[in-house]
Amino acid sequence: MTTSAIEPAPARPAKAVTATAFAFSVTMMGTTLPTPLYSIYSDELAFSPLTVTVLFAVYALGVVGALSLFGRLSDDIGRRPVLMTAVGLALLSALLFLLPPSLPQLLTARIISGLGAGFMSGAGTAAMMDLFSAERRSVAGTVAVAANTGGLALGTLLAGVIAESASKPLFTPFAVHLALCALALIALLAWTPAPMNAGRFVVHPHRLRVPSELRKPFARAVLAAGSGFAATGVLTAVSAMFLARELRLESHALAGFVVFLAFAGMAAGQLVARRMRPRIALPLGCVGLIAGVAFLAWALAVVALPPLLIAAATVGISAGLCMNAGIATTVEQAMPERRGEVSSSFFAGLYLMLALPAIGVGLLATVIGLRGAGLAFTAAVALLAAVVAIASLVTSRRE
Repeated sequence: MTTSAIEPAPARPAKAVTATAFAFSVTMMGTTLPTPLYSIYSDELAFSPLTVTVLFAVYALGVVGALSLFGRLSDDIGRRPVLMTAVGLALLSALLFLLPPSLPQLLTARIISGLGAGFMSGAGTAAMMDLFSAERRSVAGTVAVAANTGGLALGTLLAGVIAESASKPLFTPFAVHLALCALALIALLAWTPAPMNAGRFVVHPHRLRVPSELRKPFARAVLAAGSGFAATGVLTAVSAMFLARELRLESHALAGFVVFLAFAGMAAGQLVARRMRPRIALPLGCVGLIAGVAFLAWALAVVALPPLLIAAATVGISAGLCMNAGIATTVEQAMPERRGEVSSSFFAGLYLMLALPAIGVGLLATVIGLRGAGLAFTAAVALLAAVVAIASLVTSRRE
């Protein structure tokens, strides 16, 4: 289906790129702001490890829901309306987090945050592709994923630092985020191009589809990058509790820094992958994931901080390699009128692989404890990464 809602290249693309990247980062920041605060919520509301992992993962289910319902929406009505909707949902989530905490309120805020991230993940990546010329499309992919993962990294670091110094650690981070969302809305309205001849806003499920010629690389890309997301998700969900309960380290800034390392590493991995061919970056990223989860297993087995920090950085960089290679072989190869749909399908797969293992670890932790569940999970991720690496190498040799 060809759509006429795709915007032409703006006269001053630098401002449009800046506004889109800023809005992308601010929206994704909202999804990780609560991460270093989970230990506070757990103490105040008596949360179990399962409750914390569900509270973390429910936002990812919101992402998948938004991508499934509105995966083609930016292709149909234009990028800017969808980007502004995403930031508006992030702003609403911040408002909910400012209320006195309760489990229903936190779950609602997380779902709304996930919906905003879902709108932004597909439309933001596609919008960035539109703002660059065809010969610079790899740069566009790098900027999009850097804005995505950079926002995730800054969110957890910002919340951890503010929580360590502010008198209201459960209020101040979200007040700051609220102000950033307002700025992002203004920038989008002022600097991004309006859609031309936009279609109708249709609210019904869109079955996310991938063109037949992209399905094989799409499957490899989602499994590889999804393994990195799964490892990062579990690390994000349980690191604050692991630091507080196992290592007796109550620093919220440290909890934020551990997750910051993972997402900052993911952003750095994009820059490294730009200098590689995707057929090299993908298996190399999978090998790195195996090393990263091995360090995570070491940290859990001996209850030590240094291997946890190494694990966070290694998993992040490796996931970044896989994500960049995945976008290069899927979203960048799609036709403009299908780009939003392919981008949404890609991120829907990643976020499913982020949410389900995190919930699984929470369930398993109720039976064998947090450390035992984490060790079982690291073995599963290492096995999947090894299979994808071998499949990718075999495919590359055949081609």
